[in-house]
Amino acid sequence: QVQLVESGGGLVQTGDSLRLSCVASGRAFSNYAMAWFRQAPGKEREFVGAISWTGGSTYYADSVKGRFTISRDNAKNTGYLQMNSLKPEDTAVYFCAARRDSCSGFGCDRLKTAQYDTWGQGTQVTVSS
Repeated sequence: QVQLVESGGGLVQTGDSLRLSCVASGRAFSNYAMAWFRQAPGKEREFVGAISWTGGSTYYADSVKGRFTISRDNAKNTGYLQMNSLKPEDTAVYFCAARRDSCSGFGCDRLKTAQYDTWGQGTQVTVSS
């Protein structure tokens, strides 16, 4: 089991950018697929995006496609969420999550709806208008 710690959240203005990081410790991070979720006040947690263990496959929610980019550096046991052109509706607590998954190619499609069993504590992102 890995442990996850997010960082990089903050208060920004509409149109700004932020990069969130998710550092993994414990078992080999490279064996895990990773995802980002967010939860706004009074709303359910929603999927933002996911990346396969190799980094070769990525998936995004329609609401962030073209603005957010997920990446990872397995040598540093770190995943990233680059957020550009931020909007007030992006305001939420952002969580990274992981699951042990060695999918490849089209087999990674399941990452969009898979259950993730390891979660970080979350980091707040607030976008002012």
